[in-house]
Amino acid sequence: MDLRKLKTLIDLVSDSNVSELEITEAEGKVRIVKGSNAVVQSYAPAPLHSTLVAAPLPVAPAEAAAPEAPALHAVRSPMVGTFYRSASPGAKAFVEVGDMVKEGDTICIIEAMKILNEIEADKSGKVVQILCENGQAVEYGQALLTIE
Repeated sequence: MDLRKLKTLIDLVSDSNVSELEITEAEGKVRIVKGSNAVVQSYAPAPLHSTLVAAPLPVAPAEAAAPEAPALHAVRSPMVGTFYRSASPGAKAFVEVGDMVKEGDTICIIEAMKILNEIEADKSGKVVQILCENGQAVEYGQALLTIE
């Protein structure tokens, strides 16, 4: 990938709400991760690809508040996107605190690149805590809710 194209991609990530971008082409692979306010680059040469890595992202307050009790299971976001508790504005939320869910039940939606992705419970149990606000941006691996 040429440097002009790489600089354009870095500028696009810097100026947008996108926090991470990964592109794989025939000539290699590029990953751009946005940190606090700037994209920090470090080039690590490797066979067939180059990597751009940013400083670690700060822990979101919702993640810091996640209980560490061994009996609780955190359902984590499988992607970067926008968290929604219901299928449409004004509709009933998929789950509320105290609801019983079964493995495979839809618990929320994450919108990524204008695609609505239904997120299913990966464990059966009682919803103890919802850690994200409706319309909040979420990161890959961020805890969305806890189930006991």
